[in-house]
Amino acid sequence: MSTQPLTIVIVGGVAGGASAATRARRMNEGARIILLEKDPYVSFANCGMPYYVGGEIADRAKLIVASAAFLERRFRIDVRTGQVATAIDRAARTVTVLNVSDGSKYTLSYDRLVLAPGARPFKPPIDGVDAENVFTLRNLADMDAIKTLLDKQAPRQAVVVGAGFIGLEMVEQLHRVGVHVDLVEARPQVLPLLDPEMAHAVQEALEQKGIGLHLGQPLAGFAREGGRVTAVRLPDGKTITTDLVVLGMGVRPSSELAEAAGLALSPARAIRVNRQGQTSDAAVYAVGDAAESVSGVSGQPGLVPLAGPANRAGRIAGGNAAIDGGAETGTVLGTAIVRVFDVTAGMTGLSMEAARRQGFEARAVIVEANHHAGYFPGAQRMLLKLVYAAADGRLLGAQAVGGDGVDKRIDVVATAMHFRGTVADLAELDLAYAPPFGSAKDPVHMAAFAATNELDGWVAFLQPDANLRDLQRVDVRTDGEVAAGMEPGAIHVPLDDLRERLGELDGTRPTAVLCRSGLRAWVASRILRQHGFTDVKVLTGGMVMRGHARAAGMVADD
Repeated sequence: MSTQPLTIVIVGGVAGGASAATRARRMNEGARIILLEKDPYVSFANCGMPYYVGGEIADRAKLIVASAAFLERRFRIDVRTGQVATAIDRAARTVTVLNVSDGSKYTLSYDRLVLAPGARPFKPPIDGVDAENVFTLRNLADMDAIKTLLDKQAPRQAVVVGAGFIGLEMVEQLHRVGVHVDLVEARPQVLPLLDPEMAHAVQEALEQKGIGLHLGQPLAGFAREGGRVTAVRLPDGKTITTDLVVLGMGVRPSSELAEAAGLALSPARAIRVNRQGQTSDAAVYAVGDAAESVSGVSGQPGLVPLAGPANRAGRIAGGNAAIDGGAETGTVLGTAIVRVFDVTAGMTGLSMEAARRQGFEARAVIVEANHHAGYFPGAQRMLLKLVYAAADGRLLGAQAVGGDGVDKRIDVVATAMHFRGTVADLAELDLAYAPPFGSAKDPVHMAAFAATNELDGWVAFLQPDANLRDLQRVDVRTDGEVAAGMEPGAIHVPLDDLRERLGELDGTRPTAVLCRSGLRAWVASRILRQHGFTDVKVLTGGMVMRGHARAAGMVADD
């Protein structure tokens, strides 16, 4: 029996690799653990980088989560920065390593290998993409380069390409330092992971800050002068003058090393792993943005390049590699959140569009509610959308847009989803309540109540983009509210007058009831149903969401 200590080689640091290394040490004090990182910094807060660029985080050192010296001192990990793994010999269980500083190579033997190479920002094959003022934001060197340009050249105009989470954070932070920003996005909406009507509320926040929006416009090219890009070209022929460009067009898994070693990859070129984090070679593990994870909604593997799942996967794989353990990684819901000026947008699980694409028979409700008691000063409105299975009410996803409290509601729903909860489960949650923090009926409760009412047959909902042309449309808002505009062809009957004016309506016609946010329409629908109206539906989210859906180009009956 060998008396040699177990050797664990980890390729890549940051979230997945550093978590794997420290967990491996906690599980196996006697193991030899070597961590290879090609960059100078082994563990840093990449999610904080946009906020350092914009000056909201003033101290760069705060972004260093764990230095090589700390990992060596506290955990006795052999950290080798500036070292790139270039090849894996799985039969010999060796890794070839390039020393970046002098170009020399050497070979490392391993008993267990953990791959955490991360993902690289997508850069389109366009002339000028490597110009000196075109940036991606993957590591501290990228961040420093952008910050240096801002500090030394004081640019007046910038173009951000990509309206996902990183792109929107960069828009906010560049605007914060006085740069005029244009945002270019190939999809017809910002935050493409959200349903369009929810994303439109974020779009409004950008418009209010004067951000130039170019939606449905893929990047077509650059105009250059010398080594710099001076303008961005769009497919419609428009050019946008700029002093710098930031590309936030998504990421691609850095799986080349794994592929060359013959490890199984997914169609998206992510490294295939089992629930223990093992690749198609049981001695090799993979974690983080380069590896697959399992959806907590569909149960299918996929790629979710987020810091939280990377940290958790690194912890599991590192522990399993250290003791030949069988701990399993959890499923991933893709829970994410972003601040865009005064608006916060969060999501978990599937949007309605994604649920339909994946074959779910899904329903959705949208409520508008205060983040805490309305009578307590400072209450902020939020929109909360629940997506759930039509058959049993199982939660499939949630989206929220508002101010304070969005994170709390998304986290509550994500927790329920982790345990395969239903909308009925949400309706029964005992959540903390005091006027400064919430309401006795939390927005989560309100959305769940609406969903359970539909599943129980007490109400039927129409989505914000529904075609209402052939329906009798009854608007139950007040006189003052409808003075600002009504749905074309709607009949105005204020809710408090409805019982006395039923004779003005045709109880035999399919009817859609409208109000500002859906609550009064629900009350009106109960009145109508109990007075003989046989086909009554409520526009979920009311005219607030109808307005967002119309502005997003979703309403087809205009």
